[in-house]
Amino acid sequence: MKRTAFFLTVIGLLVLFAGCKKQESDSDAIRSGINRHLSSLKTLNLGAMDMNITNVSIQGNQAQAQVELKPKTGAPQGAGMQVAYSLEKQNGLWVVQNTQPAGGSIQHPGPGENPHMSGTSPSTGSMPNFRELVPGGASSSALPPGHPPVNGQGNPQPQ
Repeated sequence: MKRTAFFLTVIGLLVLFAGCKKQESDSDAIRSGINRHLSSLKTLNLGAMDMNITNVSIQGNQAQAQVELKPKTGAPQGAGMQVAYSLEKQNGLWVVQNTQPAGGSIQHPGPGENPHMSGTSPSTGSMPNFRELVPGGASSSALPPGHPPVNGQGNPQPQ
């Protein structure tokens, strides 16, 4: 009888301790939601970035988070980006609903954008026109003496 009571007590305590796991704080859960979102974009190497959540506000199942991302190494002083995230709690997980750039010297590319090309860049994926880069190149169509013809300029001279 004593043996049965002892085993029931031990089993009860094991079940109690197994069921009592530490609950994740909302800030940690929001950080996890933002990490899942950034990982799904596949445009950032999260292992090379430090993420600092500077501000979190939660109203029910809605949250706003201000995040600062900085390169861990090799970046100039002050390099980083700031992003504002809107999140919603769905099935116990915080899910990013919207992102807004909030400043910084680096801007996060949108989904499907090439992170190495900016949308304001004149080349946006095409090769630069070197005649526009060389002073007098765009207005001057003359080639140096002895230069072979380029793009149909003149006829090649037989040699």
